[in-house]
Amino acid sequence: GSSCVCQPGYRMVSNNGGSSLVCEECPENMTGVTQDGWNCITCPKGLTSEGKCKCLSNEILVERSVDGVLLNEALCIHCNGSEQSFSASDALGNRCVRCEQTFINVSKSCDCRSPNILTGGLCFSASESLPPKGIATVRFGQIGVTLTSAWFLKNLQASASACWLYSNLTACQALGNMCVMNMNSLSSSRSDACGLFQYIYANTARLGIVHSIAFWRHNLPWLYYGDQPGLASQVLETNHFPTIFSFKGRSKDVKLQFIAASYDAAGNFLKWQSLEGGVLQLCPDTQTKLNAAYTFGTTYEQSCKISVSKILLDFANPIFYDLFLEYNGDNGQQYLWAVPVLNLNLQYREMYVNQGSNMNNWFLTRRFFLVDALSGKENDLGKLPRIVRIASKITISIRLVSHTQRGAIYPPLITVAYTDVLVQNPDTQSVMVSFSVKYDMNQSEARIQTDITLGVLGGLAVLWSLLKTAGWKRRTGSSVIDLQTVLKFLLFYAGDLANVFFIITVGTGIYWLVFFKAQQFVSVLLPLPSQEKAFVTYIACAFSLKALQFLQLLVSQLTIDIFFIDWERPKGKVLKAVEGEGVVKSAAAPVSIWRTYFIANEWNEIQTMRKINPVFQVFAVLFFLEVVGFSNLALMDSSSSLTRSSESYIAPWSRILRFGVSAALWLAIAFLQIIFFGVFYERFVEDKLSQFVDLCCVSNISVFLLSHSCFGYYIHGRSVHGHADTNMEEMNMNLKREAENLCSQRGLLPNTDGQTFQISISRKMRLQYDRIHETLTTRRGPARFLDSSANTFEQSTRAYNAMNKFLSSFIDHVHKEMDYIVKDKLLLERILGMEFMEPIEKSIFYNDEGHSFNDVLYYGNETTLLIFDILFFSIVDLASQNFVLAAILTYLQQEIFRFIRNAVGQKNLTSKTLVDERFLI
Repeated sequence: GSSCVCQPGYRMVSNNGGSSLVCEECPENMTGVTQDGWNCITCPKGLTSEGKCKCLSNEILVERSVDGVLLNEALCIHCNGSEQSFSASDALGNRCVRCEQTFINVSKSCDCRSPNILTGGLCFSASESLPPKGIATVRFGQIGVTLTSAWFLKNLQASASACWLYSNLTACQALGNMCVMNMNSLSSSRSDACGLFQYIYANTARLGIVHSIAFWRHNLPWLYYGDQPGLASQVLETNHFPTIFSFKGRSKDVKLQFIAASYDAAGNFLKWQSLEGGVLQLCPDTQTKLNAAYTFGTTYEQSCKISVSKILLDFANPIFYDLFLEYNGDNGQQYLWAVPVLNLNLQYREMYVNQGSNMNNWFLTRRFFLVDALSGKENDLGKLPRIVRIASKITISIRLVSHTQRGAIYPPLITVAYTDVLVQNPDTQSVMVSFSVKYDMNQSEARIQTDITLGVLGGLAVLWSLLKTAGWKRRTGSSVIDLQTVLKFLLFYAGDLANVFFIITVGTGIYWLVFFKAQQFVSVLLPLPSQEKAFVTYIACAFSLKALQFLQLLVSQLTIDIFFIDWERPKGKVLKAVEGEGVVKSAAAPVSIWRTYFIANEWNEIQTMRKINPVFQVFAVLFFLEVVGFSNLALMDSSSSLTRSSESYIAPWSRILRFGVSAALWLAIAFLQIIFFGVFYERFVEDKLSQFVDLCCVSNISVFLLSHSCFGYYIHGRSVHGHADTNMEEMNMNLKREAENLCSQRGLLPNTDGQTFQISISRKMRLQYDRIHETLTTRRGPARFLDSSANTFEQSTRAYNAMNKFLSSFIDHVHKEMDYIVKDKLLLERILGMEFMEPIEKSIFYNDEGHSFNDVLYYGNETTLLIFDILFFSIVDLASQNFVLAAILTYLQQEIFRFIRNAVGQKNLTSKTLVDERFLI
């Protein structure tokens, strides 16, 4: 549509391009137009549809004399096909050339007369032993279409006959290419392209083999490795590739020198070419990234969607490849190692094979192509193909030899999967294609070791959970194994099993991180994404079980029994008017409640205090991952650099390495924080738990905690000065006396400093506590200062005073039937976290050298909280492959649970101690 042409019977007078064309009609006696369109001429043997002269076959058209003068009448000169000349017109019909050699050999002329056989432009004698008659059909199994290929119809029989009779190398290559276009079909039909190839292969053993390879027949292309069962495993695993690979050091060798021999469809050898130029990649990419595809140890993945019109434009003629891996021998000479092909579309007796991981079912081949738009054409070769076959997935697999220490590998394998596309509208149709290079090693030993570790640690977790359950039964004062006991055991086991999964996954992640990234000679390769499923399952199990343990821990902390024992006694008496009687009587001076409110506020503040700073933890991990570049260690390549160029190829992520890097950073930063706060900050700046214990003593308030029915903690806060409700001058004087050792020590026992205890109380003590506690908890605290009834308020006040009096008298050994003893815990009791003695007659106070009451706080459960945070971060990251999103959600999760712990813990504190919630700030 961009230029004009003259109609038939018209010659050009002038032509300046485009529409600047002048035509003139030819006279009646010269109706033909010359081939160049500028002159009219007489055509003795008729005209073509374009109005130009035509001649019979084996004749050439002559319109001008030797000196270029135009003839009045065109000549049709017959080419001399007799002996000596043996000439015939060429394909364009403009000159005589020597006819094809088979015509001369068979008929001594340029005619292939009966009974000789003409096929594919070749002439064969009927008396010669020809291969079977070929079937020119191609089977497209994916879409269930079998069509007669124009290319096969024209060339199949000729190529087979020339290969069979004359061992013509080009014809044999062309026949092999047609077999490859038919998906190396090993069907029951013996007359398709592959059947003819196998027929010639089986009957030409006399020709010998090439390069001592039994499957490579002389003059024939190497298409198959044979179809004996188990042959694939012999090819891929019997012999090692004769060179070694290393990542670091002087002997660094990380390039895979793949080289391909390429042929056209007619069997002509084109050239040798390196794959580093992106020969096998249908998707466009930069040269730097294409070169990275063949860097040893770097997993390469590339995928894109390509329109069918572009494929037809770029790959109008198929190119066939024989792939080799180049290496240097001990003598310095270069050698080629043939790379086998696993064609996933290969059919054997009408069934697909090469499926699954069992090598015994594989049939290996050699030659492959990227796009076949030739065999799918019917009849007219100039039109669009009806079907185009595209190599939609190409994978080069490199397997490491088991237990190698020197970087030995098995022969590489290239896996090809084809997609058949029924061409309807090439401009709107598209196909997804991918190319990848993957590195693999036998992971069975690692799986066995993981299973053994899981079995051993899982068994130990059962025993540890049983011990925890026994300790829990002792602390609850129950001796009956009931449903609650079973549920408690399952909860303990869930937490311990979560720790087992966490240890295994962290160990696995750090193992692969260290040994893969730091190795010099290649000895390990990363698991493939398909082999990471068990690892991801372990992480999911660890997170689910740890979440269950965390929720159980949260519930237990939000339901503890707590009471603040006020040791302060009234100072003298005051005059007080009795309501309704009009009389003034003397009464004991009231004791201030502000000290109790103050201690309650301090307790409320330390409920969610941790051994680390959670906000700093999250942002420090994110800083090292994204800013410093530790995330680059999680890429599936051999580089251990923390920085990558934006132009370089970025390998896919390894989920194992992502977990290993992030978990290692979480643990390292948390460990450093714990050391900093434990060794420096709490020693030289402030230790809030010690300060709380000191504050209790200064405030003359003791804390009585029960985390279980018959087990809890006691903080002895009785002032050594007798009173704490005093003025500033007396308070400072008391502190000075205490600093100068002018008063007794703070401990519960005389001449001791022990203020914190683990307590195991008797059932009688617990029952008495519950009786008072029932009246104490009937009131949850007034909603407003003056809106509650007097009876309810008085009842709560009496209950509070009764509990305070009971617990203070219990500490003072007033109740002989509910007395207690103080002793040290045995070393084994400390290790196992349980008590061997049962408090039947007397309660037992165990000396606590630390702050074991932090078990009912966040502070004492840092391990559980830290593992839960790590697993939560990892689960989000594995699902999203985004460290930033994982950090944000982890921070939000921490804040949400901290808010719940604070809010509900404050409610519980108000309920159990009768401290009004409005005074907790």
